Amino acid sequence: MFCPRCGADETKVIDSRLIDSGLAIRRRRFCLKCGMRFTTHERPITHPIWVIKKDGRRELFNRQKVEIGMMKACEKRPVSSEQIKKAVDEIEWELQRRGVRQVTSREIGEMVMAKLLEIDDVAYIRFASVYQEFDDAKRFAELLASLQRQKAKERKLKAKKKRI
Repeated sequence: MFCPRCGADETKVIDSRLIDSGLAIRRRRFCLKCGMRFTTHERPITHPIWVIKKDGRRELFNRQKVEIGMMKACEKRPVSSEQIKKAVDEIEWELQRRGVRQVTSREIGEMVMAKLLEIDDVAYIRFASVYQEFDDAKRFAELLASLQRQKAKERKLKAKKKRI
């Protein structure tokens, strides 16, 4: 690694840490020639993922768009930006792990909804109502009823596991 100040290629790593849920490494370096300390980030090289929109257009996957959508759903909720960032990391990592070159926006929306359901029920409902384009209260009520049934099943499973 070349020093950004003097251009020397003699640098020493003085500290390394995992960042972004273990998807990258942050390294503190020291230039042996001029003494400058600087930080580098190391990430695996991944292939670009194309998102196929509803209207057939294609655009590159943009993690910031996913993060912004989740932040809007979690506004004024007890959800930290770290939780959102971690969820977006997990979504992006899952897409990379699958090795897909393209994915539909619907698939990404479903992944976001699954993560929000783990994080916060209200954020999940907010996102779902916009994402699924609810046009009446009936669809909203159906989603709430479905969520309540799912949570009741989860509670029963937890209670059953405690007894065992």
